[in-house]
Amino acid sequence: VAAQHELGDRELPFTVTPEDLRALIGRPHHVPESAQDPAERRTAVPGVATGLAVTGAGGDVLFVEASLADPETGAAGLTLTGQLGDVMKESAQIALSFLRSHGAELELPVTGLKDRGVHIHFPAGAVPKDGPSAGITMTTALASLLSGRLVRTDVAMTGEVSLTGRVLPIGGVKQKLLAAHRAGITTVVIPKRNEADLDDVPAEVLEKLEVHPVTDVRQVLEIALAPAEVPVVAAA
Repeated sequence: VAAQHELGDRELPFTVTPEDLRALIGRPHHVPESAQDPAERRTAVPGVATGLAVTGAGGDVLFVEASLADPETGAAGLTLTGQLGDVMKESAQIALSFLRSHGAELELPVTGLKDRGVHIHFPAGAVPKDGPSAGITMTTALASLLSGRLVRTDVAMTGEVSLTGRVLPIGGVKQKLLAAHRAGITTVVIPKRNEADLDDVPAEVLEKLEVHPVTDVRQVLEIALAPAEVPVVAAA
């Protein structure tokens, strides 16, 4: 606008409105996930959860996808893709072990897992990923896949998980909550032991987020998983 004014093409003062943005700075480079049609969102199918991560450019939204191989293929075991570091690989093993040992309690059909291959994928495979913050996200993605229940589109989470289901603290809470806010997320799950870090988050951001500090992964699943769909029975 300043350049146009200097060239004599625009009078000041000038108020920039949303309708002016395309003409001034061009088309959007990408469409935010939260702005997509609900049917096109990543979490529109079971087995996909939304996590939060810290990158070199600040906080970012991180998706986790889980799938099960057909038992007839004989491809049992755990496969991890997406350029994951050792810490995240261990987190995936812990998430799977927790669900296997607590399947009955969580009402998940885990008895057949030993004969089926489990694949966990982090999209954006060209970006290396590591750190202790995606454990509860992987657990939620697997629980969603096994139960057939979708993960709520408005929920994102960050936290590590232990073999007993404890949610362990992580770093970068401020950056992660800012990323959730930018992506249109309204509910965020964080470890209880990171609750003190909320003091660093701008008040105007916290006002628009519903933050749930949790101590156990069972609380995460209760918050993040949408209710099971009840089949409609036609009247006779």
